[in-house]
Amino acid sequence: MNALNNDIKYLKGVGEFRSKLLSKLNIFTIGDLLEHFPRDYINRRSAVKIRDLKFAENCSFVGNIVSVEKIQRPHKKSQLNVVVTDGEDYLFLTWFRFGNWFIDQFKNGKQIWVSGIVSEFRGTPQILHPQTEILDEEDMKLDFWKTRSVLPVYPLTEKISMNVMRNLIYKAFELYADEIEENLPPYIAEKFNFPDRKTALQKIHFTQHPYSIPQEKIRFAFEELFFTQLMLARSKYGHEKKQNGNKFTLEKTFTTKLKNSLPFELTNAQKRVIREFVEDMTSSKQMNRLLQGDVGSGKTIVTIFAMLLAIENGFQSILMAPTEILAEQHFNSISKLLSNQPKIRIALLKGGVSKAKTELKQKIKNGEVDIIIGTHALIQKDVEFNNAGFVAIDEQHRFGVEQRAVLSHRNSNPDLMYLSATPIPRSLALTVYGDLDVSIIDELPPNRKEIKTTYYNFNKSSVVYEKVETQLKIGRQVYVVCPLIKESEKIDLLDAETLFERLSTHVFPNRKIALLHGKMKTKDKDSIMEKFKNGEFDILVSTTVIEVGIDVPNATVMIVEHAERFGLSQLHQLRGRVGRGSDRSYCYLIVHPPISEEGRERLNIMIETNDGFKIAEKDLEIRGPGDFFGTQQSGIPIFKHANIIRDRELLKTARILAFDIIDEDHELDLTKNEILNKVYFSKYAKREKLFDF
Repeated sequence: MNALNNDIKYLKGVGEFRSKLLSKLNIFTIGDLLEHFPRDYINRRSAVKIRDLKFAENCSFVGNIVSVEKIQRPHKKSQLNVVVTDGEDYLFLTWFRFGNWFIDQFKNGKQIWVSGIVSEFRGTPQILHPQTEILDEEDMKLDFWKTRSVLPVYPLTEKISMNVMRNLIYKAFELYADEIEENLPPYIAEKFNFPDRKTALQKIHFTQHPYSIPQEKIRFAFEELFFTQLMLARSKYGHEKKQNGNKFTLEKTFTTKLKNSLPFELTNAQKRVIREFVEDMTSSKQMNRLLQGDVGSGKTIVTIFAMLLAIENGFQSILMAPTEILAEQHFNSISKLLSNQPKIRIALLKGGVSKAKTELKQKIKNGEVDIIIGTHALIQKDVEFNNAGFVAIDEQHRFGVEQRAVLSHRNSNPDLMYLSATPIPRSLALTVYGDLDVSIIDELPPNRKEIKTTYYNFNKSSVVYEKVETQLKIGRQVYVVCPLIKESEKIDLLDAETLFERLSTHVFPNRKIALLHGKMKTKDKDSIMEKFKNGEFDILVSTTVIEVGIDVPNATVMIVEHAERFGLSQLHQLRGRVGRGSDRSYCYLIVHPPISEEGRERLNIMIETNDGFKIAEKDLEIRGPGDFFGTQQSGIPIFKHANIIRDRELLKTARILAFDIIDEDHELDLTKNEILNKVYFSKYAKREKLFDF
């Protein structure tokens, strides 16, 4: 076993206590520590002058402290001012949040490294809440670091200082540098002019020329993307070459009858997607397809066509939704669309225990039900399907990877369709769903009008309420969304309960208003939503529980309080709750200052476009892939070095190479792939299940 796989606690200077702290940085082994890269470098001999620092840009500077002052104002926050100099000019460093231990590190005459965005204060450059490090050689226990002109700056966690981190990494290299093995075969390293792995790691950590190492860092970003794409390529190969599907015949009985009975014309995008899945389902391979479409683009009707194609061939079709309310909506809409085809038997399977549910399970097992719609109840062990030929998973990112896998591996190798109303940017789709074929409905039905979106400061709420009253007077309904359920002492945000009281008592006292939030019992939530849909309430005050909910065509107004606190994709999903009918709809985003530049950027994008794919791309850029779905169970790989936004082109290159290799050598048995075989099957193969659904 390679020593780099040893638990980090066995490295001298770590132990049990520090190993727990390091785990917060995803450092569990010696190898993880060696790949904990600097986020910046300090040049202790920097010649950068204060007069050359540029306003509104992130700058780094090394100088000397000449003044430390704590200002305590009555009834206001304390303020810490530290003045540094380069011998000619002065730079103010200011903090409003700090402890005494923080103040104690600043001493007149000490050398300090500063990094942050430069602003102007009374004609003098200033940095608010900068990153700093005191460059005191007495604190550097290793002589090695005292002699270095350039010092690495590492991401840290509580109780792990910069000097401790530097010393641990130095110790790891001192003891284990000879254990560093190559991950890429020569033909790949030479193709991209990558340095060997050991040299690359040493240069990244100990360089004295930090701006001359891009190729070393690119190498590690490439490794992460490349091995992820190998996993996806193997998964796709398995579906297409090894996993035999059901070769259906387009009988045109149920499918044609549905097409002829539709009260509307399918869009060109819907027709194109139907052709794509028909081609898959009538082939001998198992379909493995992601169906993307914006809110209201018509994914459900496309899914029904796929269901009917399976049923025409004597198979059952399954649709799994993340919530009971969404499952019921699908059941009702599909039952309505197929009401003229009584031979097709449709059932709704929900949670709970009852005699009726037991009887329904038996019917499903006996093949007496053709379409089964449900929640996670569908994947319970006692649910057996007679002959599952098609499986659709709606809002699939809301399910865990293992949950999705259960249905996809049911008997008969069913054709698989994953539905997403959250448009997924191409770079993220290639990383998470790169083994799937992708269909996109990029066209809205002609009767759907664009939702007019504007944002207001909270002190202009009365203007919004006047506009709302206009809609209420003509019989329309309104959603109001808050980020919190109850008032919180820790977070100063408007909550749903407080707003419900205010609207009911002072703003709309003559209107019927309901309150809905996630802590209510499921039956209570469903009851309120059903009553709102039936027009028994004029206004629904809610938390984001309605982000995915039933269609209420009569609801034409969406108000989002504290809109600056929401991500772009979530705002777009909330906005998609209105505009479900043919009437003009409105979305009012209420902001509560202070609002960051990023928050203002999000609001402006919402105003500029209703295109979910443009919004998703921008949201990915702003928030990054880890937060895009708002869940860590969606199978998104966590990259240390790669950034799928910055490294789009590198991702494409890695993908092409990985798929070419697997197409030629699926098991990586060729001599030239000996290194890939060793690395892949020891480190990555165990993660294949994340993509095998």
